[in-house]
Amino acid sequence: MSDVVRRSELVRTEGRNQDLTALERGIFVDGTVEPVAGETLTITNPATGETVGRATNADAAAVDRAVRSAHAAQGDWARRGYADRGAVLHAGAEALLEHVEELIGGLVAEQGKTVREARIELRKAADTLEHYAGLAKEVRAAYVHGLDPGVDGRVLRKPLGVVAAIVPWNFPTTLLSNKLGPALVCGNTVVAKPADTTPFTTLRLAEILTEAGLPPGVLNVVTGTGAEAGEALVTHPLTRKIAFTGSTPTGERVMALAAKGTKRVTLELGGSDPMIICDDADLKKAASAAAMGRFYNCGQACLAIKRVYVFESVADEVIEAIAGKARRLRLGLGTDENVQIGPMHTERQRAIMEDQIARTLSGGGAVVAGGGRPDDERLQHGWFHEPTVVVDPPHGSPMAREEVFGPALPIWRVKDFDQAIRLANDSPFGLGSSVWTASLDRAERAAAEIDTGYTWINSPTKVYDELPFGGVGGSGYGKEHGSEAFDYYTDQKSVVVKRAT
Repeated sequence: MSDVVRRSELVRTEGRNQDLTALERGIFVDGTVEPVAGETLTITNPATGETVGRATNADAAAVDRAVRSAHAAQGDWARRGYADRGAVLHAGAEALLEHVEELIGGLVAEQGKTVREARIELRKAADTLEHYAGLAKEVRAAYVHGLDPGVDGRVLRKPLGVVAAIVPWNFPTTLLSNKLGPALVCGNTVVAKPADTTPFTTLRLAEILTEAGLPPGVLNVVTGTGAEAGEALVTHPLTRKIAFTGSTPTGERVMALAAKGTKRVTLELGGSDPMIICDDADLKKAASAAAMGRFYNCGQACLAIKRVYVFESVADEVIEAIAGKARRLRLGLGTDENVQIGPMHTERQRAIMEDQIARTLSGGGAVVAGGGRPDDERLQHGWFHEPTVVVDPPHGSPMAREEVFGPALPIWRVKDFDQAIRLANDSPFGLGSSVWTASLDRAERAAAEIDTGYTWINSPTKVYDELPFGGVGGSGYGKEHGSEAFDYYTDQKSVVVKRAT
């Protein structure tokens, strides 16, 4: 089988002059990155097409070694107390923070995001690990006194065992930390599978956490395609839980595979998040939040603002404000500290979005910003696309009904709040939503009536570790973040004790 061509980028910025062009890395098992072996993935530059390096395209035998290593390490890890596991996670979070500047180059290299976005992501990943390290001493179960005369009951939390953490390419480190934090605190071990286009930062992260004190085998990493490495990991008989973030079709496939063996699953899937801007809102802040929420990370985020509904009486002002911000965004290579939006991750991803825009416009709507690829000659070898704003397309069009994973935002004028709520809910997805209004009644209605797992009121779309996060409908199942995540990484066992009489 020929090498699988992948997209990445080489970063050369002062203080981070790490030559990644010759990088070759295998899977991470028992605390060590192995030499590259067998079939390989060639990681290349989303901005220029330059080769960054090669990674192992793990087969079922390689996955089996990683899972068995994690299974062997799990017993000792689970027997350590919560506070002890939390201390190890704390040390790992501190080590990750110390290595942020080192890791920025590699993350920009394989993913394509800007230096600023990479720095924010890596610090957030460390924050999430630190959050769960701090919660380690707070994990509690229940005690019930007096079930019968002389009989008491209690509920124990028991780790599940080996957790498969399958992570996409858009936020390789934060989406892994969302799973590592609660999984490790609860006494599970983890086999992580990064996207086949973004393996290198995950491998280095595993090294850093192990060097900081995580026992060998507690975290292993297999690199490779979903069809081979991913399915082998999901179906392995020793894997007890799959924590997956990715597209809805792939999530459905994961759930079907996990049914054999009755494995636990949490699925954080696609989204088409609506924003409602009312006539009494702070329009300047709302437009800024819409632009940032749509175009951050080149629009490649499950929680990106993907549909905007604005009251007719203020629509022209809001549309021009959002379109103006889109036009002013500085597009270019992520290695430039002044660039605000980088390339899309792959040529295929750009082609999908371009097709969605074209099919949408064939039925109506007007482009008021962007609309195509940039003319800049320096950007012709990468997967760049202008930040694009489309006004009043058909609501049955792809930009309304499908997840658009890139820098393109549709905006609709609406008559009133009732119409806005109805259209916001007219979607197969239910991940995030937001409303901008000065009315407490409208705000509370939006929180109660929009069918999503998260609603922001007059707030940018920032996810907090303190609050549970997860979608409904086609956006997934289960919760990440918050103490609620512990419920998805433990079994609850009832124990009945009869006191001596």
